[in-house]
Amino acid sequence: MEFSLFNSLYTPHQAYEKVDDQWSVEAQRLKNEIAWTVAADKAGFKYTWATEHHFLTEYSHLSASEAFLGYLAGVTERIHLGSGIFNITPPVSPPAKVAEKVAMLDHLSNGRFEFGVGRGSSTTEQRGFGITDPEDTKKMVDEVLPEFKKMWSQNEYSFDGKYFSMPPRNVLPKPFSDPHPPMWIAAGNPGTFEKAARLGLGVLCFTTGSPETLKPLIEVYKNNIDKAEPVGDYVNDNIMVTSQMLCLEDGQRARDISCNMTSGFQNTLVFHYLDTFPRPDGIPAWPNLIPDPTPTSIEEAIKARLVMTGTPDEVIKAVKEYEGAGADQVCFGMLSSTMPIEVAVEAVETFGKHVIPQFDKDPVHRSTQMREAYVAKRGPNPKRSLGRVADKLPVL
Repeated sequence: MEFSLFNSLYTPHQAYEKVDDQWSVEAQRLKNEIAWTVAADKAGFKYTWATEHHFLTEYSHLSASEAFLGYLAGVTERIHLGSGIFNITPPVSPPAKVAEKVAMLDHLSNGRFEFGVGRGSSTTEQRGFGITDPEDTKKMVDEVLPEFKKMWSQNEYSFDGKYFSMPPRNVLPKPFSDPHPPMWIAAGNPGTFEKAARLGLGVLCFTTGSPETLKPLIEVYKNNIDKAEPVGDYVNDNIMVTSQMLCLEDGQRARDISCNMTSGFQNTLVFHYLDTFPRPDGIPAWPNLIPDPTPTSIEEAIKARLVMTGTPDEVIKAVKEYEGAGADQVCFGMLSSTMPIEVAVEAVETFGKHVIPQFDKDPVHRSTQMREAYVAKRGPNPKRSLGRVADKLPVL
């Protein structure tokens, strides 16, 4: 099992209610995301995933995640940099521009980029870009997804579809990775797990469910991945699930902090904004808030191995539940709270020292293994010849 971070630039009012300048707090939150990710890179985490959201006040101010990831490429060494997600619906992002920025990030990171896609999970965002029917975004993604591998491999690409069209053009640059970065898709609904498997895509699973509730969804994926007709050039057999983590040497300190980082407000915003996700029973309607954890509820959750909070030994027991459910990667959105940055850094360092070595013993990223297995089976790729590109250059 591998481990990752989730970058969202959560900027709640609790972070700036005692500060006159909201924008300085926003800038500090962004710097915290960078510092935390650099610490995770050094601690042995293999991936970080940067979301893309628009217009979602407090919940996420990370709109231009390609700029954020480009900066991270220059200050990290080993950690893979993932789009979790790039919105690929044409009204939000013209497909050719998505293909360009994926390839550019792949180059800047020396092949460490992971391409996660999605359709946007909030009608606030969709309507902000002129999309009035959320169901249309599914059709848009279906049309766009197969086109990326063509844009990356063809020197004269064109397309005439319902949701986007373009005349013959050479989409540049081509990816650094052969044949292209690993491809993933966000899955907030059960049906997406089977669809992702049949398309040969890794799954970015954003859920508040327990490992036990995830198990049947993961089984659906794993039972269908061998039937994949990949929408990219190869199959990326991978399930990432998101959760929270607070691993400290002092287990009582971890418990105390967990009850005082406004996680209930963040969870409330999830269901307030991400209104295309399934809504569990009992979730209060906005502006009513989900309550923060109590000492009693945290203790019960730790004993039931439902949360990765506490000492390293306690966290290891909880991680084993996700391993038993079949997850390939567990992702932590620790800064989707008001947890102090010093605590977040300490937690990833503690987790990296005590927990990661118990589960992740392979230095090669699983997604890299998938890509390299395809390349080994396929053999040399003549399409990557510089001579072929030169032959296609127009006469000026």
